[in-house]
Amino acid sequence: MKRAKQAQSLSDQVFDIVNWIVLSIILIVVLYPLLYTVSASFSDPKAVNSGEMWLLPVRFTLDGYRRIFDYGDIWMGYLNTIDYTVVGTAFSLFTVLMYGFALSKKKLVGRRFFSIVILVTMFFNGGVVTTYIVIKNLHLLDTRFIMYVCGMSSAYYILVCRTFFMTSIPEALSEAATIDGCSDWRFFMRIALPLSRALIMVMIIFLAVTRWNWYFWPMILLKERSKFTLQIILKEILIQSQMSASMMSSGMGFVEIQRQAEIAQMIKFAVIIASSLPMLIVYPFLQCYFEKGVMIGAVKG
Repeated sequence: MKRAKQAQSLSDQVFDIVNWIVLSIILIVVLYPLLYTVSASFSDPKAVNSGEMWLLPVRFTLDGYRRIFDYGDIWMGYLNTIDYTVVGTAFSLFTVLMYGFALSKKKLVGRRFFSIVILVTMFFNGGVVTTYIVIKNLHLLDTRFIMYVCGMSSAYYILVCRTFFMTSIPEALSEAATIDGCSDWRFFMRIALPLSRALIMVMIIFLAVTRWNWYFWPMILLKERSKFTLQIILKEILIQSQMSASMMSSGMGFVEIQRQAEIAQMIKFAVIIASSLPMLIVYPFLQCYFEKGVMIGAVKG
């Protein structure tokens, strides 16, 4: 008996050690590119190209960030992206929560039909051309409103919310509220939402990150420069730095050509950090909710 316990204890220890080793390797593989990018954005590009910088910054410099923030439209892009992210996330959050709550009610007429419609959109969509034509015919091209409502709902998030409400909000609670004269709308606003704080925070993280990183649809739907997002502006900076390096190379010596290429690479790393930093700052404040609610509704029953 004691030998069996000792053998089991030894096997558990080996299992834990193997787990620690595997997880440490995964952590290094995931974390190292991020640390390298941050360090490269603060390092002399010569040190990056020569391989001298491999983890921590070498010959610290802010030249890459200085060149980015000297670009006049960068702050306009930040403000526009914050606007689209905050308002668009609010619209999307309210939509997926309401739709998920409605589908969780067994008394909903046509509940199965609406669920099938949602599932179909996970595998098929109208495509870019059809979506563009519809938006154009609605006269919503190059408007802020289209940036708020485009992609407002997500089939996956709706199903996650539906499953959460079905499994975490007891049906008896809804029945008791109905007996007391509480409508479905009031139950949703006063009871269901306060009990769904973890779900709401997880949805905010996912929806906000998606909208913050939006590049393709803003590029397609926006024409006026004053409405451009941060991602479009940063892409312009990156393209201009690379083009200037290639165009000026014809009349330059080897040293100047190399210097322009190094500047373009330095700007590339700085652009990555500048676009990711706001989300990296916000995430730690929501991490506790994320850890608690990331598996909410994962089983779509």
